[in-house]
Amino acid sequence: MSQVKELIAGLLLAGCAQAAAADAPPKTWIDPDTGHRIVRLTDEPNSASLYFNQNGYTADGLKMVFTTPEGISSLDLKTGVAKSAVVGKVRVIVTGRKTQNVYYLKSGSVFSTDVDSGVTREIAKLPPGGSVATVNADETLLAGTYIEAKAPTPPPAAVPQQPQILDQPLNKGQMMEQRLAAHLPMAMFTIDVKTSELKVIHRATDWLNHLEFSPTDPNLLMFCHEGPWHKVDRIWTIHIDSGKISKIHTRTMAMEIFGHEFWSADGKTIWYDLQTPRGEDFWLAGYNVESEERTWYHLQRNEWSIHFNVNRDGTLLCGDGGDIGQVAHAQDGQWIYLFRPELTALHGLDDKSFVKPGVLHAERLVNMAKHRYRLEPNVSFSPDQKWVIFRSNMLGPTYAFAVEIAKAESAK
Repeated sequence: MSQVKELIAGLLLAGCAQAAAADAPPKTWIDPDTGHRIVRLTDEPNSASLYFNQNGYTADGLKMVFTTPEGISSLDLKTGVAKSAVVGKVRVIVTGRKTQNVYYLKSGSVFSTDVDSGVTREIAKLPPGGSVATVNADETLLAGTYIEAKAPTPPPAAVPQQPQILDQPLNKGQMMEQRLAAHLPMAMFTIDVKTSELKVIHRATDWLNHLEFSPTDPNLLMFCHEGPWHKVDRIWTIHIDSGKISKIHTRTMAMEIFGHEFWSADGKTIWYDLQTPRGEDFWLAGYNVESEERTWYHLQRNEWSIHFNVNRDGTLLCGDGGDIGQVAHAQDGQWIYLFRPELTALHGLDDKSFVKPGVLHAERLVNMAKHRYRLEPNVSFSPDQKWVIFRSNMLGPTYAFAVEIAKAESAK
């Protein structure tokens, strides 16, 4: 039996008792508008899969980590059985790419817990106001930021960790304008996972945010200058060993915006949403960190998505759409999308410095008309590349869902 069929069977078996209740939400169905099977992965109301650029799958590819109101749990992707991993008010960081660890913040410290054995370790106390956002490829370093109001040592007394927040705040735009204008001095740091040593690697009065280590190079860290996208040069990398900082994209027109950057699985490409200008022309842009070549895939207004993602072998992409209130103002954009990339045949000058153009061919997977987009769906591919996983409030409370990329047999 294939992993896909095992997932469906396991989830149906795990949810059969709950499904017997009159008020239980459906466990699986075929979307009548797309012909694709949807499975509800989680049972706890207000449980959610991780943010689109956070690795949410264990190193062996067998489990998905998700958040619940009670903490962090893992889901066996073959049997559909969920297991609590961490209990309490925590903020998940990421799952490791080498071990079965999930990393998270709790009470002013950063911790790791093995989702199989339950073995937990406090790695380090954080500096005042400090936060950690990412773990490197070999799980030897964490990276984060803090505002330099005063020296980061000695560490502060433990403070309560804010719970995971799912919905976007209504005043997000105003908040981002005010925070950018503040020009607060910030430090970006690493923490040695083994020794707990904290080392500052970059200082700036820019708003440093969205740190994400390369999935393959343990010394390459991507970060952003946060703020309203039309006012910042957003995407950067820093080499931890040399300190070399590189800007990934340079604006060439007024109101050109770019962001929601993420790595390809092989660590060679940084992908990001590009609009030339804002809200008018839409691309998914890629920058190869080794060859420095650029690829831009064009997509239509209704196909623009808040977040995109790519599967492990780079052959497929996905997007979570958006409602009319998003930057694309799409009239019919509330869908989970699958994209098949196609490069344009080139007949002109062959110049490495030129952008390679292409197009994304879209297929609709899930009708999201009942989804309220203050909760961003945050799509990702399952490790076996056969499902797109997302969070949604289409049934009322938030749950994690999976949609099968292959059409259901009954819909063919």
